[in-house]
Amino acid sequence: MDSKTPAPLPTENARYLTAALYQFVDLPDFAELREPLQACCERHAVKGTLLLAREGINGTIAGQEAGVRAVLAHLRADPRLAGLPHKESWSDKPPFLRMKVRLKKEIVTLHVPGLDPNQTVGQYVKPQDWNALLADPEVLVVDTRNDYEVAIGSFAGAINPNIKTFTELPAWLDAQDRLQGDAGKKTKVAMFCTGGIRCEKSTALMKMRGFDAVYHLQGGILKYLEEVPAEQSTWQGECFVFDERVSVGHGLVPGPHELCRSCRWPLSEADKASPNYVKGVSCDHCHALRTPEEKARLAERQRQVELAEARGEVHVGARMPHLEQNP
Repeated sequence: MDSKTPAPLPTENARYLTAALYQFVDLPDFAELREPLQACCERHAVKGTLLLAREGINGTIAGQEAGVRAVLAHLRADPRLAGLPHKESWSDKPPFLRMKVRLKKEIVTLHVPGLDPNQTVGQYVKPQDWNALLADPEVLVVDTRNDYEVAIGSFAGAINPNIKTFTELPAWLDAQDRLQGDAGKKTKVAMFCTGGIRCEKSTALMKMRGFDAVYHLQGGILKYLEEVPAEQSTWQGECFVFDERVSVGHGLVPGPHELCRSCRWPLSEADKASPNYVKGVSCDHCHALRTPEEKARLAERQRQVELAEARGEVHVGARMPHLEQNP
């Protein structure tokens, strides 16, 4: 895989470069990498979230182009990360409002002891070959993302496990009759996710369980949307992303969705037309779950956000709630 996936050329107003990256690699000294990396990001005014663990690195950062490239160069100065791949996109607003480098047990959490994508994963399928694989009637296609992600877009014919977190995927797989026993292990399984990292783990899990014909979309949905023309695409809807853009479409153009600041559900214009939608307070998905006291606190937070915006400032309450299942 190339260390860099070139971004589509920025539009006239696009000033912020976003780089999504991950690599499974043995980093026994990962805790020692945190402070120098945090300092490098702050020095170059780069913001976002990076996760470090024994098994590798994962995250998304954004900022002025020179700053982002300086952070990438810092990471690749470590010989173990010399080939670190990343995907780029542009936006006219800062996708993140703060920078965090976090130490984790896993760079994408699945809670399966002994699982090591550094040892074995499924077969990579290039975006240009993905449609042909999906058209094979013998292939079981699984969307490994969370329910709120699948809600706004997926590939035609893909199975939605309806999971709330990635850690629920193993139990869902256990409940699929078609995947049980020796006959089940002969099933062809294709998996996909936003940027590829969850597929690395999910296909590694399938290989661990004895499945031979396991495939995953190289570079994830984002790479597919970047490289496959809309007229040839089998993608339907928008792709949820873990930053302030909320969603992107073909060509990685920012989509129309807005995040509910109460429950993190991506909202369309139709969703926002609901009488249950109150900006910063509730939407159809969480209106009945919030007490009057909670709604009052959320309303006050939204008021403070709007006052800060009127002063040209950024209020901490405006930031996107942290989501660790990065692409």
